[in-house]
Amino acid sequence: MKDRINTLIALLSQKQSATLAQKAQALTALFDLEGRAHMSQSLLESSAAALSERDIPTLKRARMAIDAGELAWLGAKFVYDKALACINNPLDKGSYKLGSADGQFLLFFYTDAREFLAPRAVSERDMFQIKDITRGPHMHPEQFRGLWWVSTPLHTQQQLIVLGACDVACALARYASEVGFSVSVVDEDTAFLNELRFPRVNKILLDGGFKNIDALHVPDGAYIAVLTRGHTFDVEACAWALKQHACYIGMMGCAHKNADVYQQLANMGVTPDQWASIKRPIGLKFGAKTAEELAVSIVAELIDTRYKRRYSHAEQLEHDKSLYGA
Repeated sequence: MKDRINTLIALLSQKQSATLAQKAQALTALFDLEGRAHMSQSLLESSAAALSERDIPTLKRARMAIDAGELAWLGAKFVYDKALACINNPLDKGSYKLGSADGQFLLFFYTDAREFLAPRAVSERDMFQIKDITRGPHMHPEQFRGLWWVSTPLHTQQQLIVLGACDVACALARYASEVGFSVSVVDEDTAFLNELRFPRVNKILLDGGFKNIDALHVPDGAYIAVLTRGHTFDVEACAWALKQHACYIGMMGCAHKNADVYQQLANMGVTPDQWASIKRPIGLKFGAKTAEELAVSIVAELIDTRYKRRYSHAEQLEHDKSLYGA
């Protein structure tokens, strides 16, 4: 991301020498625009043409946020119909009197601490959309006709380490990637751990099997899901996970099987408090049975855990009130 930002800064600093095609290519790379609804070549070119030196401070602030590890986003408003873009949704009952204000492309920076930076002031309605497409809940990128919003996170994705390449892991890797986790799947057998079963995620093949898992190191604050095939290596996986500085450890399995795992872990010196720190069974409880349903329950719990770690209790209450009322 930082390299993409630097590329666009360099192009905008060149003034006359940067071509429209170069700026359009840089904008596409920045926001992954290929295949987006309403993203025609003419819209891409008009948006790229709107970029100027005035956008450089916004891009530089985004670059600073990456270096500082801030919870922040770089975003944009794309307008494909200027007349429609300034008409409010009837469901808003006139809450936003200024509409989209100008019906023009906008590049902006926003943080979880509500710091906003853009080359010009924005309307009340646009600020609502900016908050929605960054801090969430990302429900309304196309709420108003004639335009749509996009944002890209500048903060590091949370790491999810999946121990075991079972069928549940296949679905979990896919779903977790789609909701912003950086996924690594660990196993000892290429018959299960391969590109066909786990496309577009990091695959870690254990040399010598799970008995050598201690050679594996993961970043502090990772999320760890113990899903070894047939529960064969749950003991080794849990023992290793408890040595990491993980923010979440969950293990699949019924109470009887988990009791057997605990007995073996206890014989290895694992304390009751350490055992209690492992969420078991992994996932939210709502009657999941199939591999895909179990993966949904797990990723839902991961999202919930990430949300509660990011926001204070007061912020969670404020969010809940805005969605569900008093």
